[in-house]
Amino acid sequence: MTRTITLSDGKKIPALGWGNGSGGMNRNPDKALSAGVIALKAGIHHIDTAQIYLTEVAAAGAIKEAGFTKADVWVTSKLGKQGLSVDPKTIRENVQGTLDQLGFKPDLYLIHNPFVAEAGDGNIAKLWTILEDLVQNGPLEGVSLGVSNFRPQDLKEILAVAKIKPVANQLEFHPYVLTHLQPVLDICSANGIVIESYGPLTPVLRHPTGGPLKPILERIAQRVSKEAGKTVDPTSVLLLWTIQKGAVAVTTSTREENIKTLASVDGLPDLTADEIKEIEETGRKVHYRHYREHMEKDFAVPDLPSDL
Repeated sequence: MTRTITLSDGKKIPALGWGNGSGGMNRNPDKALSAGVIALKAGIHHIDTAQIYLTEVAAAGAIKEAGFTKADVWVTSKLGKQGLSVDPKTIRENVQGTLDQLGFKPDLYLIHNPFVAEAGDGNIAKLWTILEDLVQNGPLEGVSLGVSNFRPQDLKEILAVAKIKPVANQLEFHPYVLTHLQPVLDICSANGIVIESYGPLTPVLRHPTGGPLKPILERIAQRVSKEAGKTVDPTSVLLLWTIQKGAVAVTTSTREENIKTLASVDGLPDLTADEIKEIEETGRKVHYRHYREHMEKDFAVPDLPSDL
């Protein structure tokens, strides 16, 4: 069973994605290629790449080397060079760079963060309208458009002018950032924008102690293990929680064993409503973010402890 999430334009995106921009793959195409083949063969048919990772060629190569066609695999890429001049020629050239690297159109194309556009009032909105035109009358025809690391003010700026609403907002999303993200989540919910989560395993893999979620995730993992008839760890529980909250979970690894564990999530039983609620309520008592570069700039963090 492959879980999917339906975007506002009707496309169904695989709910579990594998990213080739971290784990030592960023700017390392050879490593991204070999790990991408493993991920595809393990059953994760959703690759998340980006211009600034320098791994778009590796994403396309992995599809070919794994014996798949583009039709078999969902591919997301991102417009990512910082401070781009917001004029149609510059943006078209950058978009064409992605198309040339991939050798095909991605299914979903994101603005990597709100600082991609050169500084200036209205420039994010201007960038969005240029991308819309490339979808309606250019090389991105048929491609879904979205954003990444967009704060409330960024979303409001593009929604004020959008003829095509973004279908997704990819950001660090897990229980320990829920309170901070609530204004973002509210805007996205009201406009049919799906959340894509990167760093969904941060409470387990990056929080210094695991925080108050650790014993809860371990207990739920034991319950799911009994139902599944195999060992399920807390990372799998977090991925289930992410997907059952309606978010796309984009995670990564380069180790074959770990990748197979990630892929196996699609075959696990669902969490119960009470388990989902307990994870969320506990997570909202803490604020802990690993990737702080974008979302905490001019977007005040809540007055919460980083651990309990």
